[in-house]
Amino acid sequence: MPSTPVPPPSPDAAREPVAPPGGPAAEPSSGASSPGASSPWTLVVLTEEAFGDVDARNVAQLHAGEAVRHVVLVPADTRRSVLAGLLDHLSLGELREALGALREGGRTDPERARAEAEAALAATLAALRAEGLDADGRTTGDDPMPAVREALRDEPDARELVVVTRPHAVEDTFHTDWASRARDELGVPVLHVYAGTTRLG
Repeated sequence: MPSTPVPPPSPDAAREPVAPPGGPAAEPSSGASSPGASSPWTLVVLTEEAFGDVDARNVAQLHAGEAVRHVVLVPADTRRSVLAGLLDHLSLGELREALGALREGGRTDPERARAEAEAALAATLAALRAEGLDADGRTTGDDPMPAVREALRDEPDARELVVVTRPHAVEDTFHTDWASRARDELGVPVLHVYAGTTRLG
């Protein structure tokens, strides 16, 4: 589903925006950092799947040159609706994946969900560290919002959230996706990027 690019959520923080659809990711700025840029702070990253190179580069370019610690959260999601998954695949023209989601049936097995989340977390941390970033993280339960709230409350100077997901036809349309919920509930800047792209949600 096409999305309209928007500027990054925190206009008072020095950052390099994610590029609009079809354009290259922005180059890091060589200009001076904003006041206080040398003071470490925490960026919380919520992702539903393992980062690839594009995703890690997008995050790295948001605050290039700043001392930022990245805390990654990956849900072990066992509650994903079969119908929602089917609609997501169909909206992207993924017929084979849609049939696979239909065959899979009900909930994901909890052990399988945890294993997949742990693997996605390890791959994401490796991708971020390969970009030279300070990154750590953990998996969460089905609903990641409690863990996001905890991270924003407990991590040193946590003040932004980046959400990385695939497009979800149902949730995105009705604003029940993680990013929309976070914007409504958490009171911090939220940037939603579609996985593997520079498109903003």
